[in-house]
Amino acid sequence: MTASGQRPITSAPTVQSWERRPTNLTRAVTTELVGRIVRGEHPSGTSLPPEPALCESFSVSRTVIREAVKVLQEKGLVQVRQGAGTLVTPQSMWNVLDELVLGAVIAEDETLGVLDDLVVTRRLLESDMAQVAARVADEETVDALRTLVDLMDQVVGDPAAYRVHDHAFHDRIMQASGNRIARGVVRSLESQVFHTARYMGRTDRELCRASNAGHRRIYERIAAHDPTGASDAMFTHITEAWLVRRSDAGEPGRLER
Repeated sequence: MTASGQRPITSAPTVQSWERRPTNLTRAVTTELVGRIVRGEHPSGTSLPPEPALCESFSVSRTVIREAVKVLQEKGLVQVRQGAGTLVTPQSMWNVLDELVLGAVIAEDETLGVLDDLVVTRRLLESDMAQVAARVADEETVDALRTLVDLMDQVVGDPAAYRVHDHAFHDRIMQASGNRIARGVVRSLESQVFHTARYMGRTDRELCRASNAGHRRIYERIAAHDPTGASDAMFTHITEAWLVRRSDAGEPGRLER
């Protein structure tokens, strides 16, 4: 306290304040730098602060900073140029399938445009896989899908249990299609957003009930070995389920066919 009874004014600390110093410093620094770049604190075309400044900012060694910058390069966020420093790249060069990059982009996207793009990508791939599954599904696959649809009808009041069976239903169709690449892309995308409130949205009983009506239509078309019907049913289900879960942020124009 000063003589006047007021607290003295102190300057803001320049050292990164970790509530608990992370075990993996390189990952922690990388995560923070990814967030800063995505938020525009280091805009495309500008240079990151020099190495000594970053060391002081995060209170870490040069080795940690160099390793973090190397990871940023691998993610496509920066380029290291001799004599020009570490330049932030345009967004078109970022690897948006990367866990840290996608997570940061989604967190900063107030329009939900990135999630719309994710849903469009998932819809395209899963519609195709449903079409193939309807052609090749054996009796075991059809029985498994029917069982999952029936189970979801029983747990519409338990969103957590419903999501488990929902995931299993879609994954069973993807496995039946035999397209390991498409399945891998969908699983990778969903793993980044499956537990985020912005993607999951509403999870009440009526939403689950309506969602499972879509699952049942997909199952029926696969059981009938109707490729076109299965593809259309999957397309409609994914679109409608997202429009219900989605908030009113922005315009979902990207979802138009």
